Amino acid sequence: MNILKHIDYSLLKSTTTEREIIDFCHDAKDKGLNGICINSSYVALAKQLLKYTDVKIGTVVGFPLGAMATEAKVYEAKKAVADGADEIDMVMNLGFLKSKNYVSVLKDITDVKLAIGKVPLKVVLEISEINKNEIIKACEICLDAKVDYIKTSSGFTKSGATLTCIKMIKKTIKNRIKIIASGGIHDLETAKKYLETGAHRVDVSNLIKVDDQSHAFY
Repeated sequence: MNILKHIDYSLLKSTTTEREIIDFCHDAKDKGLNGICINSSYVALAKQLLKYTDVKIGTVVGFPLGAMATEAKVYEAKKAVADGADEIDMVMNLGFLKSKNYVSVLKDITDVKLAIGKVPLKVVLEISEINKNEIIKACEICLDAKVDYIKTSSGFTKSGATLTCIKMIKKTIKNRIKIIASGGIHDLETAKKYLETGAHRVDVSNLIKVDDQSHAFY
């Protein structure tokens, strides 16, 4: 297995410059990664830079809180797709989830999914902010919404993915939705463990160990 084809590379800092995006896209292309995840203001630029590559361009909507109005998320998602985004990441409205307003959680997701058509939708659960029962319920809502991926974390909360949580999500959704492990994953050895546990992809914010370790996972 070429583990790099299961790696997404994220750069979501508010201070990210155009020069950093250019270098970032070249880095992802040179290393043969699966995809990148960037803020939507840079999608059009990334599309130009990655036009003749297999690197997928992902972007975020309702990020990082997930508490924006559904209409705002829909507009942001449609604009991102028009600019060239290949995938959309949206954060679940955790306030609705904790209020047990499950109808609104489902509508928030399905409205975005309908707006982007066949473009894959990834829903971020933010597992460090919700308990076990809420994680299971969030997964069930994602099943009802027929999302493409469940993602563990945005990277903007106190902790990220855990192997235990990947197992819990996998048990709940079976093989009906794919899983992306995200948050606190800093090297390929850890990434490999998540893939072996049930994640289909791993999202990282740095690639400091790719060059000296990648040969071990082919």
